[in-house]
Amino acid sequence: MTPEGTVVSDVPRTIGGMTVGAIGLGAMPLSVEGRPSEEQAIATIHAALEAGVRLIDTADCYQWYADELGHNERLIARALAAWGSGSKEVLVATKGGRGRPGDGSWTVNGDPRRLRRAAEASAARLGVEAVGLYQLHKPDPAVPFAESVGALRDLADAGTIRAAGLSNVDAEQIRTAYEILGPRLVSVQNRFSPAHLSTRDTLDLCTGLGLAFLPWSPLGGISRSAVDDPGTAGPAPGTPFHTLARRRGVSPQQVCLAWHLAQSPVVVPIPGARRPASVRDSAGAAGLILSASEMAGLHL
Repeated sequence: MTPEGTVVSDVPRTIGGMTVGAIGLGAMPLSVEGRPSEEQAIATIHAALEAGVRLIDTADCYQWYADELGHNERLIARALAAWGSGSKEVLVATKGGRGRPGDGSWTVNGDPRRLRRAAEASAARLGVEAVGLYQLHKPDPAVPFAESVGALRDLADAGTIRAAGLSNVDAEQIRTAYEILGPRLVSVQNRFSPAHLSTRDTLDLCTGLGLAFLPWSPLGGISRSAVDDPGTAGPAPGTPFHTLARRRGVSPQQVCLAWHLAQSPVVVPIPGARRPASVRDSAGAAGLILSASEMAGLHL
């Protein structure tokens, strides 16, 4: 919110100069455990586009089984091809540097040579000459961070990617990458939600630097995420988000996303979805303007 208390959720959102709308689509649930049929998955992507979503977030490792590398990227490519010429307005952001061996676990590999090969493979799967936004999925503790970021710089110089981003990073790493990449660094994707506020310092830093901030699992505390462990307790009912949602005649998820948008004009939440109805509801948060007093009452 501004000092005067005016909520800024309706400010246009851009990433690297490209207008993407206020809400993005986190496509991971369309390819991991519990994923829908391909027909429903493509219908969900198309529903997002119809609702004005112009940012789709993916990764080469969004898959269920070990032999499905790139499953989500190929799915998105098919959906955009079926959508037609309007797909040129869509920014597809993918990530490299992690893996899923098929047993539900995650690995990390930030070796620059692997990142370069991964980016080239992602571009091929997406059917593009250059990836619109390529993000380091997670810093690898076995590889100097500057070397992994250097691979993103090299990829941009080679024309394999148009812009670079980071994910799961701290403030010091953002500053380091900013020094290495300069204007080629356009975004940071960290976990952030009403239930996970410990990364607010990185949101504030991105606001100051003019970098887009893409909260992953943005509905934490309101809805389950595709990354939640099956044994994780469900979100608590009856929160202030639920109370305000009933008063405004919208879903608690929509209130939560509007809360995100009011944090800063650089925020572009990327909620996941498995059904067209879910993504339509999420996209509706762009038009939900919260007053300063409503914002002050939202907490978990």
